[in-house]
Amino acid sequence: MSTVLRQYFAELQNPSKPIVASKLANLSDLSPEEIHIFREEWPHIDAERRRAIMGLLIDIAADNLELDFDKIFYVCLNDEDNEVKIRAIEGLYDCEDRSLINIFVDTINQNNDNSVRAAAAGALGTFALMAELGELTVKEQQEIENTLITAFNNKNEPVEIRCKALEAISPLSKPPVEEMIRIAYQSDVEELRASSIYAMGRNCNEGWLPLLLKELNSPNEWLKCEAIQACAELESEEAVPRLVQLLSDDSTIIQVAAIEALGHIGGPEAKKALQTLQYSDIDDLQQEVEDALIEIDFWDDPASI
Repeated sequence: MSTVLRQYFAELQNPSKPIVASKLANLSDLSPEEIHIFREEWPHIDAERRRAIMGLLIDIAADNLELDFDKIFYVCLNDEDNEVKIRAIEGLYDCEDRSLINIFVDTINQNNDNSVRAAAAGALGTFALMAELGELTVKEQQEIENTLITAFNNKNEPVEIRCKALEAISPLSKPPVEEMIRIAYQSDVEELRASSIYAMGRNCNEGWLPLLLKELNSPNEWLKCEAIQACAELESEEAVPRLVQLLSDDSTIIQVAAIEALGHIGGPEAKKALQTLQYSDIDDLQQEVEDALIEIDFWDDPASI
């Protein structure tokens, strides 16, 4: 296998050869010996191709759960190219290996590239959710909280980092987190307001619902879209009548968000509205409506799918 792998790397290192997505399956679940080869050969691929490969690996892993590129993503956390590092972090967003907590915390505190730091802050969201579910030690949870709260409260930090810190910590049902969400919502900075609305959905606190229902009428498409998705996260039946109205919105983006939200919330009113839309002239949205109805049917009767 080692000889075959080196031959494959020779192909990847040749800029005249296209990157064939199907062949990247060769990099799944590498053995320790193969990882050693990867470490040797990977730096000899030019940065642009390394970025492209990382992007493809993320997409392939999302589409095929049998393929596992986590070992590669781990190695690439130390890549010399910042864009490759970011994609490695993104590839590990759903990984629950607790050794990543210290790695991401150190990246936030020590890395010189703000985009890399922001990606690391976002990646801590998986572990914040684990903490909320009681799956981390008190020390691990405290480290996550301290890092993200400090990053958010530092007004000298770039907005991107403050937003990612807020979004990541939002699953924790604690007063300091709720206060962070309120501060961001009251901000004049659009990015912070959008992140606060996203965080309301992730916070799973129905106390945010009045603000979210208000934002469903926002003239700002971005904020309205975030509010729609947050209402879906909260599975708010109270939001369904307004979401049904948004099926006729002038913006296709809002229409799609409303369709997906109704599919997630479900219920007779949502299903009836989607069925009505299904038989109207909506060629561009047909697939989204069908997917939403399938989701409703699944949760109504999982055995029926």
